[in-house]
This record gives sequence, C-alpha cells and structure tokens, in this order.
Amino acid sequence: MRILGIDPGLRTTGFGVLDAEGPRLCYVASGVIQTHGAEQGNLPARLKLLFDGITELKARYTPDVAAVEIVFVNVNPQATLLLGQARGACVTALVASDLPVAEYTALQMKQAVAGHGKAAKTQVQAMVQRLLGLPAAPRPDAADALGLAITHAHAGPAVARLHAAGAGRTTSSMYRRR
Repeated sequence: MRILGIDPGLRTTGFGVLDAEGPRLCYVASGVIQTHGAEQGNLPARLKLLFDGITELKARYTPDVAAVEIVFVNVNPQATLLLGQARGACVTALVASDLPVAEYTALQMKQAVAGHGKAAKTQVQAMVQRLLGLPAAPRPDAADALGLAITHAHAGPAVARLHAAGAGRTTSSMYRRR
C-alpha cells in the first residue's frame, strides 16, 4: 500500500510518501510545497498552489490512500481559519480523484512515531529518520507528513476494519467522494 502523508500549512505544506508491506515501511519521497512565492496578500493564489501541488504529487506517486493531519484550534482564530482553508485545498485535491483520506491528530501521530503525544518536532524528526532508515532527519514539515503516513500504516488497517464492521466514529475518519 502506498501512503501519501500531508501536513497542511498555508506557507509550507509537508508531504511524505512511503510504501507499507505488512510491518515493513519503505521510504519513497518527501518534501514541501511552498506558497510564499505567491503574492503575499493573495490567499486564493496560495490555495491554488496547494491544490495544484497536491494534484501533482498524486499523479507522480500514485498513492492508494492519503493521511492528513487534523487542524488544531490555535490561540489565534485568524490563523486557525487560514490553516483550515489550506487543509481544505489539500483534502479537496485528494478526494477529487476518489483517493481515500484518513485523518489523524498531531497527538496521534506523535504517539505512533515517538511513543508519546507531547514529542517535540526534533524528536519526531529523529524517530522518522530512525524508523525509515534515512541518512539524515527530514525537515520538520516533511517529517510530520512522513509521521502521518507511518501512523496510517500502523493504524489504518485496524480503523478500516472498524469502519467496515459499522463501529461508527473512530480515531480516523475516511473521506471518499461518492
């Protein structure tokens, strides 16, 4: 199963791609989509850059599923709204071609990757490097995206079985365009 992890952000969106074969994880690619090149005050142009970037990643890596971080509520409501719009552009690009999308909180990802939900960014980077056997730690946004893909590789099959059994809401929701 090929998993595309997405850590949404308006300035920098991290992505990570890995192949999961049973318990074995194989690194494919990671990086970031930058939107700060767009005109600073032009939110629609930045959202289009995100949409187009995610669409290009789907075409290049042909994932079977995507794992996206759920937006947290920030102290600054304006920042939360902007992050929500960036996330919406990413999710829309993913579901436009019927790609299943699983959602995980930052806490769930940190627990899966580092063993506790309050792990620092540097701890997540180090654990992602170690789990995937990378020569260097990925940058923070890419590490978070790879962490989301790792989380789905470990939790996704169990969550899918719960959904199939009619368990109702679980820790991960799956979106699929119908």
